[in-house]
Amino acid sequence: MAIAASRSAPIGLVIGCIIFGLGSLIVAHVDIGGWAMSFWRLAISGIVFAVLAKIMGQRLPRSGRAIFYALLSGAFLGLDLALWHESIYAVGPGISTLLNSLQIFFLAAIGFLYFNERQSIVQLISLFLAMLGVAMIGSPEFAHNSAATWGFVTGIVSGAMLAASMTFIRKTHDTEPTPIFMLMQLISIGGVLAMVVPMWVFDQGSILPNTWAEIGWILVYGTVMQCLAWGLIAYSIPKLSLALTGLLLLSEPIAALVIDYSWLDKPINTLQWAGALLTMFAIYLGSLKPKPRALRRYRFFSRFYKRDYK
Repeated sequence: MAIAASRSAPIGLVIGCIIFGLGSLIVAHVDIGGWAMSFWRLAISGIVFAVLAKIMGQRLPRSGRAIFYALLSGAFLGLDLALWHESIYAVGPGISTLLNSLQIFFLAAIGFLYFNERQSIVQLISLFLAMLGVAMIGSPEFAHNSAATWGFVTGIVSGAMLAASMTFIRKTHDTEPTPIFMLMQLISIGGVLAMVVPMWVFDQGSILPNTWAEIGWILVYGTVMQCLAWGLIAYSIPKLSLALTGLLLLSEPIAALVIDYSWLDKPINTLQWAGALLTMFAIYLGSLKPKPRALRRYRFFSRFYKRDYK
């Protein structure tokens, strides 16, 4: 059973990432504002997670602080989704998803500033490579797209919001371990509450779906992309090494770029493809957690003390 689970985990992670990337296609085609889309996605997923938590008998954490952290994580997730949607409208699903994936560097910065996590030379190099890759992607985009500035700003900031959301998930578990369905329900509630005001301010006139088809796509977006895709990703990550996880997670921006180029006829030239590959390589390097200094010293010096036993 364990061997079967370890073999299925990479497949599950890739499928989850591809499904997640397909969500950008729905966002691009449904005539609803980015903030409202975030509201509906989290509202629908919140109902699904509430039902699952009830069926599994999961209860709220006793700590009020843990509940607050989970709600705060949801607020940041709502901002992440809304800004990602705005970036999709401005520069397309591919580039926006790639920019959102830069959250790994914001996580590294948060870890360094607040959790005293050491950064390696490889991670610093990866940050430089990512900046270079984004510049290669952006230079042609700014030449022909008047909305490029807004798309790049919202895409990058959405990555920062996602990193903040993940940080407060960690703080929730540090305060009190919380069952997954209850945690996701609290996160959905926090995100819905955070979207109410900006949705009415920025998306006036484009909050509600206009057709039954749009209602159907919103339901798919809230259930399949938020619940199924996240479920596959959350199930698979603990069963894989960190290096393999970082590599496979890149299937999401790759899928979004391919969808953007082939289905939505997004013009992406050779320089932008090279920049995208460089950025994804940088994201992969940035996802590699440095080994403890003592362990690295042990592995280095152990080479000189190998013995052959007969």
